[in-house]
Amino acid sequence: MSQMTVPGLRTPPKLPKGTLRIVPLGGLGEIGRNMAVFEIDGKLLIVDCGVLFPEETQPGVDLILPDFSYIENRLDDIVAVVLTHGHEDHIGAVPYLLRLRNDIPIVGSQLTLALVEAKLAEHRIRPWSLTVEEGQVEDFGPFQCEFVAVNHSIPDALAVFIRTEGGNVLHTGDFKMDQLPLDGRITDLRHFARLGEEGVDLFMVDSTNADVPGFTTAEAEIGPTLDRLFGAAEKRIIVASFSSHVHRVQQVLNAAALHGRKVAFVGRSMVRNMQIAAKLGYLDVPNNVLVDLKNIDKLPDNKVVLMSTGSQGEPMAALSRMANGDHKVVVGQGDTVILASSLIPGNENAVYRIINGLLKLGADVIHKGNAKVHVSGHAAAGELLYCYNILEPKNVMPVHGETRHLIANGKLAEASGVPAGNVLLTDDGTVVDLANGVATIVGQVECGFVYVDGSSVGEITDADLKDRRILGDEGFISIITVVNRATGQIVSGPEIHARGVAEDDSVFDEIMPKIAKALEEAVLASKDHTAHQLQQVVRRVVGTWVNRKLRRRPMIIPVVLEA
Repeated sequence: MSQMTVPGLRTPPKLPKGTLRIVPLGGLGEIGRNMAVFEIDGKLLIVDCGVLFPEETQPGVDLILPDFSYIENRLDDIVAVVLTHGHEDHIGAVPYLLRLRNDIPIVGSQLTLALVEAKLAEHRIRPWSLTVEEGQVEDFGPFQCEFVAVNHSIPDALAVFIRTEGGNVLHTGDFKMDQLPLDGRITDLRHFARLGEEGVDLFMVDSTNADVPGFTTAEAEIGPTLDRLFGAAEKRIIVASFSSHVHRVQQVLNAAALHGRKVAFVGRSMVRNMQIAAKLGYLDVPNNVLVDLKNIDKLPDNKVVLMSTGSQGEPMAALSRMANGDHKVVVGQGDTVILASSLIPGNENAVYRIINGLLKLGADVIHKGNAKVHVSGHAAAGELLYCYNILEPKNVMPVHGETRHLIANGKLAEASGVPAGNVLLTDDGTVVDLANGVATIVGQVECGFVYVDGSSVGEITDADLKDRRILGDEGFISIITVVNRATGQIVSGPEIHARGVAEDDSVFDEIMPKIAKALEEAVLASKDHTAHQLQQVVRRVVGTWVNRKLRRRPMIIPVVLEA
């Protein structure tokens, strides 16, 4: 039976000398917020530091960060942060970590560091960084890191092989095994084989597509679909994708050049990332294809392609604002909108709202469900089995995925011959110790969500979000009353104001006498009453009546003043 995280795990014991401890602070049980901390002999190495995007149940939240509380008192022990690639769910939280200590070394490939440094510049942080490439070996305190080329939906992705006294760990980051990648850079299975010969004590492997049978489709197969769609479109084409999906943007540029169209980037992050990718040579821009967004109105509709952000339904992203009629780009009858990305779990409703909005505006909407306009960037089950058989790891710890993905990946490991007891199915905050080729779950550390809400970080709590959901779903009722301290008789009020409640305020006339009676009884029953106790009386009376009469549970804010 696999080792699993169970409720009530104890605080981990003191780490023995020469033992490697692994603590994932994000990315397990969720798609995003990827971060893992490695510790040995008093030093810490971090692999990835990403963000998670909020769901509808988290109104007003901009981003969700890993919980840094496990390391915030040990920042000086961090020897480096290794970044496997440049997607937001792996680099997005770096600025918030560097706010705590701005000289932590940041390690990654050329493109990854360029994207991180641009993000850090917005936070006015100048990092200490080290550019690495596949095959390179670097020592960071007691950790020796060897970097391996892997293929993903963004160029320059790396896996990292970590050698320590406690054992060797191979962390894949996000990867797939596309055999016909646009940039010719495949996942280096020969390098994997050499590491397998050396010995992989713990394999931390991408699980996102572990429950998908077979092999992930090659990125190149999207090209013919885009060619066909571009050829058939009579007016403008709007393509929405992740702002860092360089390979997808490359295919859009190629199709536009083939059909004589001009391309304008829409969205601040899209413009920034593609400028970086083109400058570093990762994006090959055909001559005279790019135009500035402000000049597209000078071109005929059948000569325009807009490459936009917002494929996940983000409310402030360009595509969402177009669908709502709140963007300078006005979507009209006959335009073609292509959603060239997958649906991240939790974003489905937001994306479908955008699709419906665009259809109402008269656009033709093409998405993964009705055309081959997206392929995944993650290895499917068949590819993962190849990796297990090549590496023959002693222990496996699936990472990067929801619970269903982690379990599916664990079953693949067992099917390939890894003993069930050597497969670790963990959660965020689970503590794993590795020594002498044995990996064991030894405890659990506190690991919650840290919400970014505007300029505040970590100040918003789950209770605040619950209040926001109540306000959004059920409305708000305030009751202001002035009572005589001695007699309990009402001097002024109750004055009731309701917001987000369909009924007119006059519906509350029925409850006024009940409020007055309850307050008078409460005052006479106790001479030592407090204003807070009287407010609770009002809350109970109004809450019970509203629930029974209106079948609602709004937020109730009573204010009782004593005269």
